[in-house]
Amino acid sequence: MASKTDLDFTYTTIDELFRLSLGESADYSGAKYDGDFSMSLEEAQRAKHKFIADSLHIGKGSKVLDMGCGWGPFSSYITQERQAQSIGLTLSEGQAKACQKNGLDVIVKDCRYVKPEDFGQFDAIVCIGGLEHFCSIEEWQAGKQEKVYSDFFKSLYDLLPKGGRFYMQTMTFSKNMPAFEDVSVDARRGSAEHVLALMIKEFPGSWLPYGPEMVIRNAAPGFKLISQSSGRLDYIETIGQWRKRFRKFNLRKYWLYLSLLPKYLTNKELRNQIEVFRISPNRVCFELEVMDHYRLVFEKV
Repeated sequence: MASKTDLDFTYTTIDELFRLSLGESADYSGAKYDGDFSMSLEEAQRAKHKFIADSLHIGKGSKVLDMGCGWGPFSSYITQERQAQSIGLTLSEGQAKACQKNGLDVIVKDCRYVKPEDFGQFDAIVCIGGLEHFCSIEEWQAGKQEKVYSDFFKSLYDLLPKGGRFYMQTMTFSKNMPAFEDVSVDARRGSAEHVLALMIKEFPGSWLPYGPEMVIRNAAPGFKLISQSSGRLDYIETIGQWRKRFRKFNLRKYWLYLSLLPKYLTNKELRNQIEVFRISPNRVCFELEVMDHYRLVFEKV
């Protein structure tokens, strides 16, 4: 799995840049347009939150575990709109502090190892983007990816009552994924091999599942699939909207960009990581169908 250090680059080092661009409860995951790209980013994110809450039957008094909660946008939605109780988990110190400052119950903890004795059982559990970080390249190369997911679902099983539901939103590898040995930052700029290498730089320590089938297979036999849908086109639009927000002028934000300049000039690894803001490799991966994006609803049997 991506280590705390890995995730701290992505979600803590540039924490303030995200919040200045996307808001205090920045939602750094694909929105839900369902083909209506006239919607604002905020409307599409709210549509996603409503879809998740409805799918999991979250209502007044529901106890919900928000795994990999980010800056807490879903927790904010269900506590304010559904009067639910939410506990959020993240490995990013920056995210946790931002959430706590905004009144959310968020803890720095590895969500893969939560046990009933930690918080009891939950009526519903969500994991929006967390699975993307659960398996490392090294674990995949060692043939451990299936076990990583299977063990995770076994832990989930103990946290939910029979009939309890779990929502997962995750990127997956898709039909045009290149051979791993060809993936390189030195490959032809804009090629599948190049943009996937930049994705690896953006999310160090992380390796995606091979399609939703890998996730569904490892959820069984404890969980049955209730619904499945691709959000690939929605995510392409979401990223386009993010890019506009990141470029919009804000004095504090541009000062932070400038503060990274000395390290950018002397650190090649940081240059590779910052490159993602210029060409948006995840968007290109979706466009080339190197990656897909799925919303999955499961129920404990």
